[in-house]
Amino acid sequence: MLNRRYDGQNCSIARALEIVGERWTLLIVRDAFLGRHRFDEFQESLGIARNVLADRLGRLVDEGILERVRYSERPERYEYHLTSKGRDLQLALAGLRQWGDAYLSPQPPTLLRRRSDGKPVVAALVPQGTDALAYDDVELVPGPGRPRE
Repeated sequence: MLNRRYDGQNCSIARALEIVGERWTLLIVRDAFLGRHRFDEFQESLGIARNVLADRLGRLVDEGILERVRYSERPERYEYHLTSKGRDLQLALAGLRQWGDAYLSPQPPTLLRRRSDGKPVVAALVPQGTDALAYDDVELVPGPGRPRE
């Protein structure tokens, strides 16, 4: 989405940023993790222009991060659901959230915890082959910095 070339670089980070490196894109993915699926839900949450949102959703579908799922035939309407490839961005978002909590948010607005026992979860480097929590094992819950509604 950044539309830049990295000639002479063999860099997975640069390649990933071409797809998810734009601010709105990661916020759309974040919202999908939070359970938002419909165009209007994304727009209301993000305050993003409709044309920009449509473009970003289309790109995420084209890249296989989101899939369109029809929920109404008349009128024809679609929801956007994370694919396996999209769910694999959970670790990247958890790392960004953790960094933001440590350096930018004195009171985190959300917390990650293990579903089974409520134990806090952190993003960390682990040796390959080590058991890690699965996507469904983790939940995001309101933190002490979450604004009251």
